[in-house]
Amino acid sequence: MVLRQYYLGCLAQASYLVADERSGRAVVVDPRRDVEDYLADAERMGLRIEEVILTHIHADFVSGHLELRDRNGCRIRLGARAKVDYPYTALREGDTVELGTVRLGILETPGHTPEAISITVFDLAKDPARPQAVLTGDALFVGDVGRPDLLASLGATAEEMARELYRSLRRKLLALPDETLVYPGHGAGSMCGRSLGPENVSTIGRQRRDNYALQPMSEDEFVALVTVDQPEAPAYFAHDSAFNRAERPTLAEVMERERRPLSVDEVVGLREAGAQVLDSREPPVFAAAHLSRSVNIGLSGKFATWAGTLLERDRAIVVVADPGREAETALRLGRIGFDQVVGHLDGGAIALRGRPELIASTIRLSADELAERLDSARPPAVVDVRTPAERMGAAIAGSAHVPLQQLKRRTGELPRGADLVMVCASGFRSCIAASLLECEGFGAVADLAGGMAAWVARQTASRA
Repeated sequence: MVLRQYYLGCLAQASYLVADERSGRAVVVDPRRDVEDYLADAERMGLRIEEVILTHIHADFVSGHLELRDRNGCRIRLGARAKVDYPYTALREGDTVELGTVRLGILETPGHTPEAISITVFDLAKDPARPQAVLTGDALFVGDVGRPDLLASLGATAEEMARELYRSLRRKLLALPDETLVYPGHGAGSMCGRSLGPENVSTIGRQRRDNYALQPMSEDEFVALVTVDQPEAPAYFAHDSAFNRAERPTLAEVMERERRPLSVDEVVGLREAGAQVLDSREPPVFAAAHLSRSVNIGLSGKFATWAGTLLERDRAIVVVADPGREAETALRLGRIGFDQVVGHLDGGAIALRGRPELIASTIRLSADELAERLDSARPPAVVDVRTPAERMGAAIAGSAHVPLQQLKRRTGELPRGADLVMVCASGFRSCIAASLLECEGFGAVADLAGGMAAWVARQTASRA
């Protein structure tokens, strides 16, 4: 039996290749949109990928089912309650997919979405009666369960979905043997749950013991537990859910038209015509010099989440990247369905040399410099862009609180005549925030290098 996990850290997303080495038959479960890794591994191991299975219609990324279908002739399989625009084979409770001495069993586990399934994996040569593993999609994570509140736009209430999830977990997944390996669809950092653990694999027994949502409780208690305090879902989730239901362009088609080098004048012209300029370099590099009115989202952080939250879907995107990373930037946008990239600045930011009228910079203050300014006769206004939970741990006295995902719609609350200093945990989100405010016409905007970690360290040192 082959059971290989592919974990994509930037999306905290897991996909799987399951196969029988003897027969050479294979399936891919929940593939991401760039499918080369699955195809390359299958070829290397002498496997034929015959099927692609989605455990549910994903909202946080664009899945690669159409790419595998078009490139490899794979049949698409989905839970029977799925409503999509492309042909698929329905999977129902008790169905099996036979790969030879490997068998996949289908459990209908709605709750995160109505059509959700989980997949038990049997190695028939070892034990035909007890599964070796279960691929739980977004029903069960390590340390958490799928959030039930993402389908309000489709008419399903969080309470209705939570009740379905309760039954799926208790009647289906917790009925499996304790030693069954649990392979979830996401890990820590995913917005599809609330408090996912750092491990990417567990067992039913460990989850029965340790997962807060699987402890003994009534259905009403479970509903109350999983429907409160869910984080705000990124704006792109609704789009990706619809995108994954549709017959859409494949990633290869998108990337072909996006690999277009642009001159400085072409980029400026596109910006003036309404395009968004996305600079994917790291915050210190961006802050030193960048094309004015650019949005900075560095590739090293939660790039997809923040790009999908803060960029606008109905506006073209021009990429500015470190030379050689233009295609990576476009690819990672394509993974979340942002297919409106029209090209990249040829040569990167170095192409702006000799054009000082186009260049802007962002002041990055050290913790000591910010402390001095706060003690001055004209202190800046400090804006904390962290989450409410982060702010509860420590905050700068007198700072305003505007979480980054809300910043664009709350700029009217910020004083345009004052100096502003943006603050986050480490300096990644604060640089994004400063760039957004620059695009909105704010003048004197700085950010705190090192974020609250640097501020707290300074405060601790000063008390020592």
